[in-house]
Amino acid sequence: MNIQIIKAIKKDSFDLSIMTGELLYEIMDKIDIRAFNFNQEETQKRAEDLISKNLYFVFIAKDKNNSIGFISMYESYALYAEGSYGTIPELYVKEEYRSLKIGKLLLKKAKEFAISKNWKRLEVTTPPLPQFNKTLSFYEDNNFEISGGRKLKIDIEI
Repeated sequence: MNIQIIKAIKKDSFDLSIMTGELLYEIMDKIDIRAFNFNQEETQKRAEDLISKNLYFVFIAKDKNNSIGFISMYESYALYAEGSYGTIPELYVKEEYRSLKIGKLLLKKAKEFAISKNWKRLEVTTPPLPQFNKTLSFYEDNNFEISGGRKLKIDIEI
């Protein structure tokens, strides 16, 4: 297996939209709640837009020409974080490639990118539910530490 981690460009948006759907449906299956309104075409357009505007940074794991996982980041700002830092909204590896250290490779690339951006930290959220204990362990095994709180949201009607 020859895995490459490459920076996503606009043309990778289709693969990203498919993997994002897989990730969201996996989460919703685990929690038995329809927490996301996923539309593949809209997600693809959104990825194209955010990548082309350089607002959303994505690295894709590829096995030959097949996209098998990705990590995405965006720049955030906070006084508590001493300025700018990176937020990881998505990290996904296709099920058949899990336990092959692909996630670790994606995190390594994210850390290298964070250094290049002079970010002080990377933050990620995982639900505090038993269904996500393996995910939490994965992040802790990769030197992330719990920094408090739970992620909450409110949908804004436009």
